[in-house]
Amino acid sequence: MEQSELIEGRNPVWEALKSERPIEKILLSKTINQQDVARITALARRSRIKLEWAPREKLDQLSMTGRHQGVIAVAAARAYADFDTELARVLQSGDTPFLLLLDEISDPHNLGAIIRTAECVGAQFVVIPEHRSAGLTGAVERASAGAVEHLPVCRVTNLVRAIDTLKQSGIWVVGADMDGSLAYEADLKRPLALVIGSEGQGIRRLVKEACDFIVRLPMQGKIGSLNASVAAGALLYEAVRQRLH
Repeated sequence: MEQSELIEGRNPVWEALKSERPIEKILLSKTINQQDVARITALARRSRIKLEWAPREKLDQLSMTGRHQGVIAVAAARAYADFDTELARVLQSGDTPFLLLLDEISDPHNLGAIIRTAECVGAQFVVIPEHRSAGLTGAVERASAGAVEHLPVCRVTNLVRAIDTLKQSGIWVVGADMDGSLAYEADLKRPLALVIGSEGQGIRRLVKEACDFIVRLPMQGKIGSLNASVAAGALLYEAVRQRLH
């Protein structure tokens, strides 16, 4: 991590929380006195910021100042957009919805690359889950080549609930998985939310079951899967190709 991404020490972290600075997560030493960080953890939980307990050695390795006092906050590169607000904006715009949902993409370079492609194809916003997903760190911002400055990213606690909301709003939710029908034969011109799964497991079962239908890309070689960002790019551009014809 770069120094600019880290806020170290009890008072600096407390002040960052009070000022409502976007924070991705807070790392706390397992050996720290709980009384010393009670106010930090209480405010972090109210703000729904992830808390992660770690060995002090890990904080020592991350620290750029050597004065972390058992507390390091990882600052987000950009604040998250509100899902309901962004959905209302898209529905009121009159444009055909074109959204992207990412199910537990944990690699920040993949997340950044996907956000970059999504911005290039004209997606209106991206949705990621609150847990087990990379967040808007500096590494993601760099990998996106600045796309996070232009494309809203929403973080939700329950991706299945978000999918249900999209479906109720008249948006078709399409998952990417190898047991789906060929993407080139599917109708991707309709109001669309594309779901891309994680690098290892793909789309989780409950998320997959919540989708309206599943599509796949043809695989002709001996490797059975694509990198998540490559798969997202191919499917997003297939949707664009259909919309241009």
